[in-house]
Amino acid sequence: MSLSRVALMVGALLTTFPNGGAFAQTQSGEEGWTAALQMRYRSVSGTTLSPDGAWVAYVVREPLMEGEKSEYVSQIWLASTDGATVLQYTRGEKSSDAPAFSPDGRTLAFTSSRSGKNQVWLIPIGGGEAQQLTDAETGVGSFAWSPDGSRIAFLAADPETEAEKEAKREKRDVILFDQDFKYAHLYVVEVAAASAGEPASATRLTEGAFHLTSFDWSPDGSRIVFASQPDPRINTGMIAGDIQAVAANGGAPTPLVMGAGAEGSPHWSPDGRWIAYVSSGDQPEPIGLGDVYVVSADGGAPRRLAETHDRSANLVGWSRDARSVYVAESVRTTTQIFALPVDGSAPRPLTNGEGVHGAPAFSAAADRMAFTWQTSDMPPDVYVSAIDRYQPRKLTDIHAGVPRPPLGRTVVLNWTSKDGTPVEGLLTYPIGYQEGRRVPLILNVHGGPAGVFSQSFTGSPGIYMLQTFAQQGYAILRPNPRGSTGYGKDFRYANFMDWGYGDFEDLMTGVDRAIEMGVAHADSLLLMGWSYGGYMTSFAVTRTDRFRAASMGAGLPNLISMVTTTDIQDYLAGHMGGEFWDDYETYEKHSAMYRIKEVVTPTQVIHGAEDERVPFTQGQEFYRALNRRGVPTEFIVYPRTPHGPREPKLLMDVTGRILSWFDVHLRGPRARADADVSP
Repeated sequence: MSLSRVALMVGALLTTFPNGGAFAQTQSGEEGWTAALQMRYRSVSGTTLSPDGAWVAYVVREPLMEGEKSEYVSQIWLASTDGATVLQYTRGEKSSDAPAFSPDGRTLAFTSSRSGKNQVWLIPIGGGEAQQLTDAETGVGSFAWSPDGSRIAFLAADPETEAEKEAKREKRDVILFDQDFKYAHLYVVEVAAASAGEPASATRLTEGAFHLTSFDWSPDGSRIVFASQPDPRINTGMIAGDIQAVAANGGAPTPLVMGAGAEGSPHWSPDGRWIAYVSSGDQPEPIGLGDVYVVSADGGAPRRLAETHDRSANLVGWSRDARSVYVAESVRTTTQIFALPVDGSAPRPLTNGEGVHGAPAFSAAADRMAFTWQTSDMPPDVYVSAIDRYQPRKLTDIHAGVPRPPLGRTVVLNWTSKDGTPVEGLLTYPIGYQEGRRVPLILNVHGGPAGVFSQSFTGSPGIYMLQTFAQQGYAILRPNPRGSTGYGKDFRYANFMDWGYGDFEDLMTGVDRAIEMGVAHADSLLLMGWSYGGYMTSFAVTRTDRFRAASMGAGLPNLISMVTTTDIQDYLAGHMGGEFWDDYETYEKHSAMYRIKEVVTPTQVIHGAEDERVPFTQGQEFYRALNRRGVPTEFIVYPRTPHGPREPKLLMDVTGRILSWFDVHLRGPRARADADVSP
């Protein structure tokens, strides 16, 4: 079926449900939420403050979908912190990202692929032409100014050798899987060397069979601390990582933290005495653990700071007085920013309240911070606040020209699972919902399992366009079952060797809560989820027939074939308690494929053709099994797609496919005209 045909079907739906209600029409040109409208809401990221705190640079990403184009383009904007000026700073068909002010505040560095590969570019704050600084053969990853502004350090992957290039030209380029890695290493370039109009030559600082992931300059510019892992594989980074330092003019690295855990994200203190970093501790923790440690810049025994709320800290930087580090972390359905004292005392919140605080940045004077903020009913914008007293002031109105029809309201919901576990989630009502009317309910399960549904804007684009579902008469329940981030380590580890059981009860008791509230109609339940949410979708339909239809996105129904093909095998083995060859029973017990005979629910299967996280064959296995058993199913494959759509046209397509599937199966023989069901 063509995309235009699906869009027409979705736009013209006017279907009666058991509650006697109807989907709202949202054809092109009419008011109401559609996937196309949600795509107009842009993402905002990459905030950074000028040293004097007068300006905030940030990145706005939007889709290009005209004609043959289906891609995202990011551009840099500037906003003055007095609220007087907002201006777009870069333009063009190529993206510009990662803005960084020079230490004197006169120049903005950023990355762009406008010359081919991703390179560092410089542009005067007062305006003028951008100058290409680097010319790395494989392109530049992350970069950072030296404290005096004379140099920029950056990461770049090793280029192909001449022999490899020749083999490719002659079609002899055999792939040796998990061999011949291309490691990222550290380089330094003199900023003044590019003043003549040509890129500058860089000096390589590190080399060898290890892969750099992040770095930071010492305050005096003489050394650079970096985190590395044995190879570039994502699975390796989950279980291994070290902290070392190297002289800024080259030489052998000095080991600082070389423990058995996974270390990363080093940040040098302003007084030069300490290096803060995030670590899993004295052993790998593939389920997920990130505490903050400090170690002397000269080496020695590391010291762990106080535990943060979730023990999954995102380390942002240091306070000016070097007495605290700044971290961001999920707190239930919100995201907050904290100051974590180096003396070991408890973290102090810098933000509070509802919503999601993202992309925090601090001025060199450390008297103010910039960040993005959004809530369930408010799209993201850039804000600034004093650090010592949280008083957010809005600087931008990024979506001023985008229509915003009435929203289906979203509330935080709490319930108790079957075994007494407290669970929280978000319930989005249909648009125009009338109290006491029962409506179709979609149970939407997040990925991870250490994902979390947060109070982000429900009109933003995503795999599941929430307000588009709400516009069509659905309520959407998004639980955070055991295993979710934001509720502490114990909760995140609570589904260890228990996938599909305790978490299933957390989900279903949430559904029952929505029914008890008089919102959900018990005969009009639907189910969808992506990744681990797809896993739970596949497993749930083997345990219950309560759902009228289900949609499994990038799901993993067979944990044995999954653990031998995924690129994060240690993550799965960590949750299952060991390797499958030592415990077939556990892997089979938690795999939907070994319970496939129980499935009667019509189940749609969606997968990316180039998914390495949850390989394409996982979706194919489930579809083939359902099809052979005669269970209604369909298999939707998105080309060029890894673990989720990366092209906006394909992303926009998903919700229409699911709406069409749900509509067909909600109008089946179980439909009843129960217009006035009391709560």
